[in-house]
Amino acid sequence: MHKRFFLKASAAALALSCAAAHAADTPIKFQLDWRFEGPAAFFLQPVAKGYFKAQGLDVQVDAGSGSGGAVQRVASGTYDMGFADLAAVMEFHANNPDAANKPVAVMVVYNNTPSSIMALKKSGIKTAADLSGKKLGAPVFDAGRKAFPLFAAANKVGNVAWTTMDPPLRETMLVRGDIDAIAGFTFTSLLNLEARGVKAQDVVVMQYADHGVKMYGNVIIASSKLIQENPEAVRKFLRGFTQGAKEVMAKPAEAIAAVKARDGIVNVPLETRRLQLAIDTVVNSPDARAEGFGQINAARMALMASQVSDVYATKQRVPTTTVWNGSFLPTAAALDILPRK
Repeated sequence: MHKRFFLKASAAALALSCAAAHAADTPIKFQLDWRFEGPAAFFLQPVAKGYFKAQGLDVQVDAGSGSGGAVQRVASGTYDMGFADLAAVMEFHANNPDAANKPVAVMVVYNNTPSSIMALKKSGIKTAADLSGKKLGAPVFDAGRKAFPLFAAANKVGNVAWTTMDPPLRETMLVRGDIDAIAGFTFTSLLNLEARGVKAQDVVVMQYADHGVKMYGNVIIASSKLIQENPEAVRKFLRGFTQGAKEVMAKPAEAIAAVKARDGIVNVPLETRRLQLAIDTVVNSPDARAEGFGQINAARMALMASQVSDVYATKQRVPTTTVWNGSFLPTAAALDILPRK
């Protein structure tokens, strides 16, 4: 009788302790910049493997519809953290200086902007100089389109005409010949062109990072509210993320399983290639290896802030002191995760 009572009491105590531990997990709502495609593995893998949970976080990752939307949703308090283009974060700070909950960049993931200009070889466009006088296409909010004046100045391109379309039509219009070239993320548009029957070797890809535009790409952002009220949660998130990111870069083909689990209709071979392309072009880039994963070079950051202020025509100059906070980053040893080349 006593033994049975003791076992029941022990089981009840264990259940209560588990419930208490679960209740203690800090909820974090995280907004991606885009759909559940290959690069989303960077955030879905640490969820699937329990790395956030091991840090005491209950992280919910949701698909997005663009960096601007991710910034707005974190600023509104709908989401605690997110993933967005650093230029979009800078633009928000400069245009909304009095906003109470400005998102702050806390870790660099895409050390280089993924933006490129792409054209079909049959168009005769071979170099950036050939873009002068041509018709370019991209959604109005596209990062590469917004930063194109920098690309144009660095490569002496002039007199281009822009055509605006919704994202799903961008590559279709290029294939149809409605436009001469497009602006888009390399790992998005190149594979979208392939899906429309164009071979990779028939596409001219001019990556911004290789054409004089050294802007940072996507960063992890946290709301000012979260930073002020629970800075330790930000540190824990970055630790869990870094653990997962190391695995994603080491074995991208395996990491895609976490994406497939969230969206059962994804094309696994295609998204594996997309993830590998993202790793090779913007995550494990020469600039990233020189500066260190997750980190920012102050001089490069200041130059980008000045460039965004100019080409985005912001209400105020971008304030670099409030846009970035690197104090939550894991140790240098923990950040040493880039695959050796």
